[in-house]
Amino acid sequence: TAAGRASVVTLAMEAGPPPPLEPSALPTFPEEGFGDKFLRKTRENPLVPLGCLCTVGVLGYGLLSFRKGNTRRSQLMMRARIVAQGFTFAALLGGMVVTAIKSRQ
Repeated sequence: TAAGRASVVTLAMEAGPPPPLEPSALPTFPEEGFGDKFLRKTRENPLVPLGCLCTVGVLGYGLLSFRKGNTRRSQLMMRARIVAQGFTFAALLGGMVVTAIKSRQ
C-alpha cells in the first residue's frame, strides 16, 4: 500500500500548485469620513440604529426607575431591554444576510 500512497502523492504533484486564492474586491469609499459612513450604514440598515436607541432609552428609564425605588418598573424595563437588544441583534443579522445576498447577485 506504500506504493499506492506514493502514486497518489505523485499524481497530486503532477497536477501543479493549487490556484491562488483571490478574494472578491470589496467596495471602497475613499473620501468617506465617520459621519458619511454612519449615514450610509444607517441608510443601508435603518433598524440597527433604531434598535440601539430603543435599547438605550429603555435602559435609561429602567435605571431611573431603579434609582427612584420603583423595583417593579425597573425589572420590567430590564426585561424590555433584553427584548430591544434581541431586536437589534436580529436586525444586524438580517442586514448582514441581505448584504451577502446582494453581493452575490
